[in-house]
Amino acid sequence: MNILLAEDTSLLREGLAGLLRAAGHEVTAVADADALITDARDQRPDLIVSDVRMPPTMSDDGLAAVHRLRKELTESGDILPAVMLSQYVAAAYLDDLLDHGGFGYLLKERVADVNDFLTAIASVAEGGTVVDPEVVKALVSARHSGIEDLTDREREVLEHMAAGHSNTQIGEKLFLSAGAVSKHVANVFMKLGMAPSDENRRVRAVLTWLRHSGR
Repeated sequence: MNILLAEDTSLLREGLAGLLRAAGHEVTAVADADALITDARDQRPDLIVSDVRMPPTMSDDGLAAVHRLRKELTESGDILPAVMLSQYVAAAYLDDLLDHGGFGYLLKERVADVNDFLTAIASVAEGGTVVDPEVVKALVSARHSGIEDLTDREREVLEHMAAGHSNTQIGEKLFLSAGAVSKHVANVFMKLGMAPSDENRRVRAVLTWLRHSGR
């Protein structure tokens, strides 16, 4: 196969490239999401293997780039097989990416099992879907977290909580009274299934939001 590999860590990039070449594949390696998009459009590889987080912003640039490329091809009736590698679960775009097959999401620790990794990329290249069990578990948890039950205002409040803002600061930023903020915060806790007697509700609510938003 002609594989386009995108990974910003040079040691891991060279290691993966060597592994794939030893397995008989042709490999082009790039170090950022912009190069990934450019080379994918120029080369039309048989498969992309990409890190989720990479330059230019060191956010989910790799995942966003693959989503963009696959969306372009899907509209023309083609599918670009891709395997994402990550140290964490980024939920953004995953529902759409998983809809069309030819997609894999593996945690980087799984790459240590060479046979499983090579089997996974072969399956994805043939149109299959391979998702790390830990990713599935996290996605199921996120989808049943209660976040979807929050109103727009409650989401705003929770996002400010995740930014480390106190109730007073949230009130100032959203132009809400102290009582209104307290009510929204209480609703957030209730909808996320956290009882008044539960410890560390604020921290747990923030962690739920971060998992949901993929940050």
